[in-house]
Amino acid sequence: MGYGLLKGKKGIISGALDETSIAWKVAEIAHAEGAEFVLTNAPIAMRMGKINDLAEKCGAEIIPADATSMEDLENLFTQASEKLGGKLDFVLHSIGMSPNVRKKREYGNLNYDWFQKSLDVSALSFHKMMQTAEKLDLLNEYASILGLSYIAAQRTFPDYSDMAQAKAVLESIARSYGQRLGEMKNVRVNTISQSPTMTTAGSGVPGFDVFFDYANKMSPLGNASAEDCAKYCVMMFSDFTRMVTMQNLMHDGGFSTSGITGGIIDALTK
Repeated sequence: MGYGLLKGKKGIISGALDETSIAWKVAEIAHAEGAEFVLTNAPIAMRMGKINDLAEKCGAEIIPADATSMEDLENLFTQASEKLGGKLDFVLHSIGMSPNVRKKREYGNLNYDWFQKSLDVSALSFHKMMQTAEKLDLLNEYASILGLSYIAAQRTFPDYSDMAQAKAVLESIARSYGQRLGEMKNVRVNTISQSPTMTTAGSGVPGFDVFFDYANKMSPLGNASAEDCAKYCVMMFSDFTRMVTMQNLMHDGGFSTSGITGGIIDALTK
């Protein structure tokens, strides 16, 4: 049972693949809180996942879109506004992909065409979404736009490769576009830096299980779950956070500010 936090609000949720996806959880909770929204993902990702099941559960329309294509994005935002009957109150960017990571290329031997693809899919698509929404004038005042990030934008982690640069660009775009949209229409733009999460995408990073366990021990509250992250996203979509913008919000159980924890000491002294 929800609290009606998003009653009457309309939006777009991208990136739901299956039940492990943060975007999937966001859709479920947003629906419970009274929101109406469309779901979107790239056609190839839709064939891999279960987005039709989610759409049926939430009573949502699906509009396929390649987030790197301005033509697809214009169609997405135009159709979303038509189907929802008005301008948008929230947008979730939950999109990330690195061919170099997928194909296990060493950081000192990156394929630069793939690197550019990583940046385009994982970061520039965030800018493209907002530019499309701005040009079509499809954002309500005090709308909330979120991108999902990771602490590798600030710190170095083995095997995260060029996705670290993509997340850094994502966060920079949030600040720059946050200033612009804030001055224009009081629209908020933020990123949420989530704990390592057992999603289909996250678990594809080499050595993920070991790193997940390390982060869990380094976080006083433990790793934040996908469901908890989804609740945080829904709060950021709500009117309770109207004055929060241009921030990278850490949602990691305390990992980002921990020097060392008892869990790590115990693990090292056994």
